[in-house]
Amino acid sequence: MKGLYIVTPDWDDTAKMIDVTEKALKGGAEIVQYRHKTAGPELRLEQARALQDLCRRYGKPFIINDYVDLCLELDTDGIHVGGMDAPVKQVRAAVGPDKIVGASCYGDIELARKATRDGASYVAFGGFYPSRVKKYPVTTPRNIVSDWKNEMPSMPVCVIGGMNADNAAPLVKLGADMVAVVSGIYFQEDPEMAAHGFVKLFK
Repeated sequence: MKGLYIVTPDWDDTAKMIDVTEKALKGGAEIVQYRHKTAGPELRLEQARALQDLCRRYGKPFIINDYVDLCLELDTDGIHVGGMDAPVKQVRAAVGPDKIVGASCYGDIELARKATRDGASYVAFGGFYPSRVKKYPVTTPRNIVSDWKNEMPSMPVCVIGGMNADNAAPLVKLGADMVAVVSGIYFQEDPEMAAHGFVKLFK
């Protein structure tokens, strides 16, 4: 649970999604999350299956956002849930002890404590910066990362929200284990080179 964590945008073009994801994996991405909030069940299954096959070829964990049933159907490596999704405790009970369970905790350290107690594998804080993909209040303070690592040094923390290699650097210095990126990879002219930029932060 360390390094560049890429999250797919709401693209219906499966071939394009796979192409950019593979370039990012070649560039050193460590974890892939499939997130597509507007896809229907058939497209979701098609894209998730294709991404899972790709991640297996590269030996990297593949995580589904939100859909526990899809995670179980494909036997993916894990699932990520947000504040509006099923509770972490319920998700952990559904997927069993061996899968990765990530939890969005926004800028709330108490949510992170609860997620940890309920069986999360990692917690995610953000947004830290304005995003091209999601609209949210940019109110998460940077020091939440160091506060969390001081309190729970063994619990991995992911940062998200408008990330690029420059603005992610101070968060990694504060202890972020993973940097989650959507537009900083998927909307770049050279996704492989963009991935390299993030990977250097962890060297």
